[in-house]
Amino acid sequence: MNPASPAPTSPTTPTANHRRVRALSLLTLDAAAWCAGFLAAATTRYEFDLTERISGLVLGTALACAALHAGLNRARLVLWGRHPLGSAGDVRDLAAAGALTIAVALAVLLPVDVRPIPASTPLVGGAIALLLMMGSRATFRFHREQRAQAAPSTSRALIYGVDDTSERLLRVLLADPAGRYRPVGLLDDDREHRNMRLAGVRVLGGREQLTDAVRATGADTVIFATGHADPELMRDVRARTLQAGAAFKVLPPVHELLDRPVAVTDVRDLQITDLLGRAQRVAELAVDRNGLAGRRVLVTGAGGSIGSELCRQIARCDPGELMMLDRDESALHALQMSLDGRAMLDGPELILADIRDRDGIARVIADRQPDVVFHAAALKHLTLLQRHPGEAVKTNLLGTLNVLDACRDVAEFVNISTDKAADPVSVLGYSKRITERLTAHYAERYGGAYLSVRFGNVLASRGSVLTAFEAQLRAGLPITVTHPDVTRYFMTVQEAVQLVLQAASIGRGGEALVLDMGEPVRIADVARRLADEAPSGAEIVFTGLRPGEKLHEDLFGADEVDSRPLHPLISHVRVPALRPEEIGSLDPYGDPAELVKRMEALCTHRSTVWQALPTPR
Repeated sequence: MNPASPAPTSPTTPTANHRRVRALSLLTLDAAAWCAGFLAAATTRYEFDLTERISGLVLGTALACAALHAGLNRARLVLWGRHPLGSAGDVRDLAAAGALTIAVALAVLLPVDVRPIPASTPLVGGAIALLLMMGSRATFRFHREQRAQAAPSTSRALIYGVDDTSERLLRVLLADPAGRYRPVGLLDDDREHRNMRLAGVRVLGGREQLTDAVRATGADTVIFATGHADPELMRDVRARTLQAGAAFKVLPPVHELLDRPVAVTDVRDLQITDLLGRAQRVAELAVDRNGLAGRRVLVTGAGGSIGSELCRQIARCDPGELMMLDRDESALHALQMSLDGRAMLDGPELILADIRDRDGIARVIADRQPDVVFHAAALKHLTLLQRHPGEAVKTNLLGTLNVLDACRDVAEFVNISTDKAADPVSVLGYSKRITERLTAHYAERYGGAYLSVRFGNVLASRGSVLTAFEAQLRAGLPITVTHPDVTRYFMTVQEAVQLVLQAASIGRGGEALVLDMGEPVRIADVARRLADEAPSGAEIVFTGLRPGEKLHEDLFGADEVDSRPLHPLISHVRVPALRPEEIGSLDPYGDPAELVKRMEALCTHRSTVWQALPTPR
């Protein structure tokens, strides 16, 4: 740096100077408010005939009260912190300090026989002073919000929905220093909310009046901010918004906002999960997060879509230790980055291991001694496993068996399964059904809470139908759908993980837990919605069902009963146990067709059926 050049100004200096100026200005205004309030009270008390002596005593008392009030405010700031200027919390603290100041003044004046000023002056004058102080803060806040709204980059926004969520957003937008969105009106279909005002912003009507409200206010954005809404409502409001020539934005589902305040950055573009409505259902799943507090938790397959989200949610439960195991080093790198904002790969929480390695897994679990194991490691692509059933045996079956064998001292074991394990017809379904039965056997053998959890298709997970569709759209290719009538149950990754955490707290050994996933969704409808989102549209091509695929998935097997004893959205299914010795005939290197037959036989209750089949060479 050139020594002759002036030293750079610290970026914090203007802020510090501004705060000092604001603090001095508030002290001056507060002192003036006390003086004006006391003079007004004394003047009316003496019928507008104040002497110079009484005026001096009144002003002196007012300044003493102002000093006491300032001292109380300072003590409150040091002990409990402060609220934003002009907020409800700030007004409440201001009133509390003012009331205490008035009480002290009365305590001093009342016992005196000859009072320098009337005893009513602190009471009436203090009330007037508080009103003046509140007014000055409200004026300051109003001008600050006006400055923010006057930012050249501000988008004029209508907010759809009048409830706690939208009110929180409204106040955040009004206080946003960057002024990204200026609320110019509210919309809500409830007629009781018509002409209501929230933070000075008026309700202009319902969705029927959306087009008129956009024209009247000059709004260029509509933010869908109601806490609980069905996808049909969202699609309708979106269609009306686009027809009116405005941009459509949404807030995340309410469950994502429970543990933190709403932020301007939460306003985002629409996602397909919003249109499918799955984002709202997970909010109904109440999970006792205290069940993992202080415990040692191991997650296998931690780098996958389910495993990584599982790790993120477990980390919020304050576990004693979170251990994340995967054979994919890049996936562990990305996971640590998402959790810590850094990825040095040097912490003991990351474990690079393969569940196919029996001795390695046994050493890891013996050394780290977890209390709870979430087993998410698996191969999951149905078509690939249909062609390579030996890989399903090596990973999904023998790998799971390796983990189960090593977990003899683990109190809780949660096996991640799939709805394809219900009356399975594919290699993936066979392998996951067998792991459910193996898990049930170890629940009997060890007496612990060893159970399984069945998911539907996880939206936006790696390799899911949704990510495949979006990749085809980005590449300008037609969207490929197997059959026009094929349906699937869908879950968000948050729902899937909520179910896993529920299993750890309410599941019982030997069970499979199944989430009520609502109605199945036609894949062709999802494809059409995505095609409609594309700027130039997209063609949909039907390719036909592949080997092992069902037209419609089942949540329960033909002999399974839907029982919900503990939670209205969680079904508990008893799983018949399968001894590990009975999978000994599965040769992953044998004839694929014969291997598939043996896996199918092991999925039935008659687990000795395999003995009637020829032994593979």
